[in-house]
Amino acid sequence: MEPDEVRAAVRRWLAGAWDPDLSLVEWRRRLVAVRWAVPSWPPDRHGRGLPPWSEAVVAEELERAGAPGLPPGAGTSLAAPTLLAHAGDELQARLLERILTGEDRWCQLFSEPGTGSDLAGLSTTATLDGDEWTAHGQKLWSTSAHHADLGLLLARTDWEAPKHRGITCFALPMRQAGVEARPVRQMNGHSSFNEVFLAGARIPSTHVIGDPGQGWRVAMTTLAHERGFATMRPRHGDRGAPRGRALEEAEREAAEHERTYEWYPQRAGRVDLVLARAGAAGGDAATRDAVARLVALQRSQQWTAQRARAARRDGRAPGAEGSIGKLGASLVARAAAGAHSRLAGGAAMLAPPDAAGDDAVVAEVLVSVPAQSIAGGTDEIQRTILGEQVLGLPREPAVDRDVPFRTVRRT
Repeated sequence: MEPDEVRAAVRRWLAGAWDPDLSLVEWRRRLVAVRWAVPSWPPDRHGRGLPPWSEAVVAEELERAGAPGLPPGAGTSLAAPTLLAHAGDELQARLLERILTGEDRWCQLFSEPGTGSDLAGLSTTATLDGDEWTAHGQKLWSTSAHHADLGLLLARTDWEAPKHRGITCFALPMRQAGVEARPVRQMNGHSSFNEVFLAGARIPSTHVIGDPGQGWRVAMTTLAHERGFATMRPRHGDRGAPRGRALEEAEREAAEHERTYEWYPQRAGRVDLVLARAGAAGGDAATRDAVARLVALQRSQQWTAQRARAARRDGRAPGAEGSIGKLGASLVARAAAGAHSRLAGGAAMLAPPDAAGDDAVVAEVLVSVPAQSIAGGTDEIQRTILGEQVLGLPREPAVDRDVPFRTVRRT
């Protein structure tokens, strides 16, 4: 089908199917049943086997009709593509539809306090006990874990294997006595993340994603999507369309989701605020030069993002542009923080109630920007990925790569 054919087919179906008085879950079940929720997925997995560009066409028609689309969050952006790539038929059948309807919310349980950027050095353990696995350990920086139903969990299941080959990926049920999520208070005053404690958490043996011991390969799929630029944004529908239960529930869902990320514009540097303040304040030649460099970096970053979106529309898997873009975002954020400091001077150190308006935002920018170089893989990790996988440079030396993990010194 061509884009115009897809658009016409979706529009015809919506004319008879869209009912604003349905509940949000009921509407999404209807959308999934006719395979318009994710038309690029395989026909036997709630899709139509159409090219990736069909996702944008359907989303535009849903918005035009005032109908909600897919739920936001880690379920649609991380868990679903990971399950599609690696999970067995039974697990996909059990979990994918509930992701698309928003009945199950997901979080990511990868990072740990003692591993830093060495994700493969994780020490959370899962042991097979009959027809269940039992997990013990601690995870950190887990966004939305406090209200997630399921988590993408990486745990060590073989201590005799080298560190990259003894890891297994699970779909962990979060709402159980063996799982405790505690909010982490950040220095910018927000609490977007959680530390998660696992003390005998039970995982059905059918909830292994991929094969036992092959979790590193599964995790690389998840991280490739995390670094990508084609993030799903919640669509609220046409504001002029008839109001109803489904749209109101979708807006509440989106508002709750976006509260977690309300400081992310500050983490990215607020380049828009730099330009506004520079235009008003002028500044010396060095300040003007810093702002010009920032604009050039941002423009290059936007082009990289456009290439990434084009690749996804063409059906190509996330590639090098994810790591390039992630590294570029860090450069932009740091350059913006430097420009903010030049323009604001000493006032940049003042937080509310001593500062108000734009000055208060600048203070939040300066304490939020460092997270841009850490979240989703540090700048050093991105450079290693680009050097080894894109430029073909020799692999970084490692003494712990091919020895049993139980022999590796750990913090």
